[in-house]
Amino acid sequence: MSDAPPTGRPNLAFTYQALPMRVLFGAGVLAQLPDEVARLGLGRVLVLCSPEQEATGHAVAAALGERAAGVLAEARMHVPVDVARRARERAGELGADGCVAVGGGSAIGLGKAIALEHGLPVVAVPTTYAGSEMTPVWGLTEGGAKRTGRDERVLPRSVLYDPQLTVSLPAGLSGTSGMNAIAHAVEGLYAPDATPIVSLMAEEGARALAAALPRVVDDGADLDARAEAQYGAWLCGAVLAATTMSLHHKLCHSLGGTLDLPHAQTHTVVLPHALAYNAPAAPQAVAALSRALGGAADPARELWELAGRLGAPRSLAELGMAEEDVPRIAGLAVANPYANPRPVTRDGVEALLRAAWAGEPPTGS
Repeated sequence: MSDAPPTGRPNLAFTYQALPMRVLFGAGVLAQLPDEVARLGLGRVLVLCSPEQEATGHAVAAALGERAAGVLAEARMHVPVDVARRARERAGELGADGCVAVGGGSAIGLGKAIALEHGLPVVAVPTTYAGSEMTPVWGLTEGGAKRTGRDERVLPRSVLYDPQLTVSLPAGLSGTSGMNAIAHAVEGLYAPDATPIVSLMAEEGARALAAALPRVVDDGADLDARAEAQYGAWLCGAVLAATTMSLHHKLCHSLGGTLDLPHAQTHTVVLPHALAYNAPAAPQAVAALSRALGGAADPARELWELAGRLGAPRSLAELGMAEEDVPRIAGLAVANPYANPRPVTRDGVEALLRAAWAGEPPTGS
């Protein structure tokens, strides 16, 4: 296994597509939101958030003044199609010419659904570490199946990262949200379309999050730690936007869309096992993650241990999955071909899922 950094790869030849994204970063940057909306030429924006973030949504609307068309606090995990339909109708009724999505992947995903249907630009104000704000990836769930796609129309025009807005995120959700972001970096490192630029962002993003998350969980008011976690989430989200996702994300989409398991927690549980499965076929990714995780000899085991230190769930059983669901999810994971460093087999995926269901340490066998 080589310990050479990504920039040491010979015969460099790659394509990297930079996305049209403007980022404002720093404590208190939310105060610049009205000016940012005006800069985009928007006159009436619909503020989107989840029911849990309704107070924050109304505070943002108040800051926007007459540019706020209203607040829709109906965002839900996995963006059910009926919720997306109501949001699109509400945006039309209010004559909104844009959306401000406040929250995590649920709110930003809802904004993307409106952008996909009506072309309304989205301004994202993340309050978690999900990273959806950095990607042109959209997802909709209907009838127990989650569909995803890529379309630059859904990419937020501006993103405002204000660590002060993450202070209210509970310790448990902070930890799993950050682990979700690390998953983007992990899969980006062994993606078939990875580039040296992506690999640098992935390694640095994973390093920043792994260093910051224990401090965030220990002291939720530590703005320096929360800023570092947001910085890491930004990088990991950019990795997700630039690469093809593999087995880990396929499994999590199947678990979330089919069983309605909680998004970030599911990523937290599955990640060490998916990495252990792919590690034998991805030595450069393993070397980069070892560096990012402080020299860990076994990055998959270290991520499993990190989840434990964060007090995060480490079994799918904890999240409500029944053991008898393992064959069904494994079948979905192998139903259609997709890029993955190691061949995806039914037996291999079932073994991975059974270990994740039971909460066992990852082995990769």
